[in-house]
Amino acid sequence: MNIIKIKDRQELDKRLPSMPWYVDKFINYKLPDLSPSSLLEYVRDYEAFFSFLLAEGISTAPSMKEIPIDVLEKLHMDTIDHYKMFLASKKEQANTKTTISRKLSSLRSLFHYLSQIAEDENFYPLLKRNVMAKVEIKRTHKPKDTAAKLEGKLLQEAEITEFIAYIKDGYPVDVAANKQAMYSYELNRVRDTCIISLILNSGLRVSEIVNMNIEDLDLKKKLLYVYRKGKNDETFKTPVYFRQEAIEDITCYLELRSLRYCPPKREKALFLAIANGKKEGARMTKRAIQEMVMKYAKRFGKPFLSVHKLRHSFATDYYLQNDLYKTQEQLGHASPDTTQIYAHLTDKTMAEAIDRRLEND
Repeated sequence: MNIIKIKDRQELDKRLPSMPWYVDKFINYKLPDLSPSSLLEYVRDYEAFFSFLLAEGISTAPSMKEIPIDVLEKLHMDTIDHYKMFLASKKEQANTKTTISRKLSSLRSLFHYLSQIAEDENFYPLLKRNVMAKVEIKRTHKPKDTAAKLEGKLLQEAEITEFIAYIKDGYPVDVAANKQAMYSYELNRVRDTCIISLILNSGLRVSEIVNMNIEDLDLKKKLLYVYRKGKNDETFKTPVYFRQEAIEDITCYLELRSLRYCPPKREKALFLAIANGKKEGARMTKRAIQEMVMKYAKRFGKPFLSVHKLRHSFATDYYLQNDLYKTQEQLGHASPDTTQIYAHLTDKTMAEAIDRRLEND
């Protein structure tokens, strides 16, 4: 059971009734092929676009749900250009180029479906004119550019073990004067160490950590079984290896999981937390894990670290010892193009390692 997908499906079902009928038709068409998480992103993107149409007076409908399909048919390129400018220049939380490209891609998928696939009762396309077919969406995720942005923001070589050691021994020294911080730390130290050690020794995503259950762990084979991103098959979990270095941290956590977090018998989650006012542990949330990593990273002197950058740190280190396709498989990338960023990152890492070797000689 994928907890995040279940929550996203519930949120999708909650938001969909506020969408026009043709969006509902599109989402149901895509439902067998895409995860609820992806479809929820589509709906959020459409909410932003329809809100823009209403705010600009392009549609006089009383609500998003009542925007007729012919409004889409009569859109000018100027309107789309204006929308792009609106997304890029929002006073509160301006969108990045990547986010803008994704929002436009969401629109293009909807317009393509309405103009090329969906039909009315007379077998004519629901949308007679597709303005989004004219919109060029440039690729924003170039591996070399992504690698450049990550330079200096990852853990390298010895820093990986240093960060884990800091959580065990260094952090309590830094917060010794803060009783509340020390209480929380002592309560969750073993769990937190285990989570971070597992990410740095396997490259798991935060969603994969959240969804993991006790039975998904095989210590003897050093295997985890996880729902991979982008795979909509709820009957199959992908085996993912973790390094020997994580064994001790995982074992320590398993020994105190039940005693420390007192989960009810029905709770199968591997990683637990006890909410304020509660006595029983429940599955950790994505936000809780992200905030936990940021807390330690800030004290460690690397405030830019996040769960995803820990994954990148593992991947860069792993790629130095393996080829592109093994790294792709370990990380669960759908395309080797995504994995290419580590080729660019390791070029610099290897150059720096050679320089250090020469200095030592």
